[in-house]
Parts: sequence; structure tokens; C-alpha cells
Amino acid sequence: MPKHFQAVKVSEHVYWVGAVDWVSRDFHGYSTPRGTTYNAFLIMADKVTLVDSVKAPFRDEFLTRVASVIDPSDIDLIVSNHSEMDHTGCLLDVADMVKPSRIVASPMGQKTIAAQFPGRPEVDVVKDGESLDLGNMALQFFETRMLHWPDSMFSYLAADRLLFSQDAFGMHYATCERFDDQLDPSVLNYEAGKYFANILMPYSPLITKLAQRLGELDLALDLVAPDHGPIWRKDIAGIVEKYVHWAQQKPTMKAVIPFDTMWGSTEKLSRSIAEGLHDGGACSRLLPLSGTDRATVATEILEAGALILGSPTINNQMFPRMADILAYLKGLKPRNLIGGVFGSYGWSGEAIGQLTTALSEMGIEVVTEPMAHKFVPDGDVLEQAREWGRGIAEEMARRVE
Repeated sequence: MPKHFQAVKVSEHVYWVGAVDWVSRDFHGYSTPRGTTYNAFLIMADKVTLVDSVKAPFRDEFLTRVASVIDPSDIDLIVSNHSEMDHTGCLLDVADMVKPSRIVASPMGQKTIAAQFPGRPEVDVVKDGESLDLGNMALQFFETRMLHWPDSMFSYLAADRLLFSQDAFGMHYATCERFDDQLDPSVLNYEAGKYFANILMPYSPLITKLAQRLGELDLALDLVAPDHGPIWRKDIAGIVEKYVHWAQQKPTMKAVIPFDTMWGSTEKLSRSIAEGLHDGGACSRLLPLSGTDRATVATEILEAGALILGSPTINNQMFPRMADILAYLKGLKPRNLIGGVFGSYGWSGEAIGQLTTALSEMGIEVVTEPMAHKFVPDGDVLEQAREWGRGIAEEMARRVE
């Protein structure tokens, strides 16, 4: 087992003992060009407690960090805040090694762990609001169902004013630094927003309720420790405010235009549409799908007011990259957007109707007739496309507060 991985002290009683994944570039369909971290934490209480573990391939790194503080066999309790395999991948190995007196999880966490590791390990249920006695301090639990799994829960260590927030307030970002105030705020804001858009956007109404509950609990917080990315100690209020803002998904004067093109005609239309949007006071993000991944499209939509789709027709279908994007976005359930559809085609042009149907199925109102043209658009058609874009911008303006 390697010896060069060290734990990082987080607070008076807590150490970070997670792993840094510098290599990951895809996280179940979500692009992670900056890699990620799998955060686990050791509470040095009378009953030494491990909060979460790490993805299975990083077991040795994780255990080496634990061993830099204590003999792993001294761990008495294990808490699973979230049972997804990037946090429980080596739970069985750790349980076999340290033989804790108890492993605890939420009611749904118990069921998920039992399904993932049939027959063992034995897991006890802790309920919402319940506390776990660590001897000289206590850990309190709050269920956060569907943020973003049914099993999810927060754990609060009052002794250190520290909230273990599992996947909430996290990001996929591999760094040597462990705290938000050690990193570029602009990168943190982008990666936190990207994480929200691609992981938590479907659960925005629940996030609003969670924020209200946290306000009512009025927890004293010096640290918020998510399961991915840096630990928040400087801008806790800022990241909570961002979550509240993102969850509202208020429309803005920003139009997101994912498009694909075969011989350049749909691209020409997209450029003219963007000019018209600008004329009408909106800004545009043109996203050619030949070089734009799903996660980037979702991130751009997070703070937008319109989703405008462009595709040619191939074999009586929309372009396959567009179909991929729409399948992904449909699951994320973006809200408060208006829509538009455009594209060039050579024969029957079925893509236009398919895009219109896709927007309708996502609950996005298509506010104007499609901008469709057969073969190569000339100057007159491109001017029509510009006016079409201007019309969408005017409708956006009517809906923005």
C-alpha cells in the first residue's frame, strides 16, 4: 500500500481522507475535464467515525490517508450519507477490514446498500432528525430525499459547526487544495453551476424546500463538506444563495442555440438567428454539437430564457447528436424556457416536426412557427431568419421580470 497519501485536517475533530481522481473525463455522461474528487471524512471522536468512503479503484489511497491519522481498525462507526457507488464502492472492503460496531444510513440508504452488497454488510437505519452518539459529541442526520437519490441525507457535527452535505454543494474538480478559499472563484462558480445543472436541476423544487428547512434549523456553520470538490469555509452563504437562485430557474435574456449542420446551411441560419436575437436585446450561445458535449449544453441552459434547436434532416430523422442532447435534457427537466426550431433540409424535412415535438414533451412552449428552409438559404432567407430571431427576443423580454 502506498505511503505518500496524507490526510488533511479540516477542523478540530475532522480529517479529509478522500481520493483525487485526476484521470476521470466522464461521469455517467457528464463531461469532467477537470477530473473529480471522492471525499470521505474521519471524525476523531471518542467513537472514531468514518463519513462515507470512496470509489472502489481508490481504496488504497483512501485507506492510506486514514492510516496517516489512526490505525483503520480503530474506526468504530461508519456513516453512509449517500449510497451511490462513488461513495460506497469500497464500503464492503472497509467494513471487513475494520469491523465497525455499526454502519448507519437513511432508511432508503439501508435498502440500497443491501441491494448493492447482497447479504452484507449489516446496516442500521437512522431517521430524519435523529442523532448518533459519538461519545464526546454527536452527529445529527437530516434526510434530503432525491437530492439527488432517495437515500441522500446530511450529517451535522455541531461540535465543529460542520455540515457533511453529500452530493449537495459539490462539483467535479480535481485539485491538491481542499478548501474554496484556496481556489479561483470563477472556476468554482462555473463548476458548481455545471454540477447543479447536470445533477440537481431536475430536483429544483426540492432544493427550494431544503433551503427553507436549513434556514428554519438555523444551523451554526463554519464548514460545508460535500462528497465532491472543495470544502466550503469562506463562501458558505454564497454557495447556498446560488443554489436558491439556480433552483428558481428564472428566465433571462439569454438564448441557448444547440445546432448541428450537414453542409453548413443550418449553421448559416443559426448565425442569422443569433444576430436577430441580439437586435432584440438578447444574448446568444451558439453551440455546434459537432464539438459541444451534453454537460456544456445543460450548463448554458441553467441561466437562460430560451432554448432554440437547429437540425438538418438525415434519413427522415433529426441529426443523431441532436437526438442525444434531447434525450439528456429531457431527463434534466429545465423549466421556464420558451422554444424555437429551425433547420435546413433537402427533401421532406422531418427533423423540424421532431424537434417541435421534443420541446413540447419537455414542457417548453414553442412561441413561433419553425424557421425551415429547403437547401441553401440565400440572403433573403437569412434576413428572414434574423427577423425570426428578433421576434423570439421580443417574446423573451415580455417574460423576463
